[in-house]
Amino acid sequence: MIVLLIIAFIGIILFEVPGLIKQKMWRDLVAFSIYLFIGMALSIPQVLGIILPNPSKAIEVIIKPVSELLK
Repeated sequence: MIVLLIIAFIGIILFEVPGLIKQKMWRDLVAFSIYLFIGMALSIPQVLGIILPNPSKAIEVIIKPVSELLK
């Protein structure tokens, strides 16, 4: 299953990157690369069955004190 995931990411790269380079869209290429890396970093552990922490808990820890200050 992980091989299929890696093949899918390689396919996305082969489909998108040459056009970005040809049009010299360097900022878009950087943003694309960052988002692709994040997506790959989150999807590989999920395929391997590793349970990732819920990001809403971290957001709640950050936002709760701010919301209490604004009351």
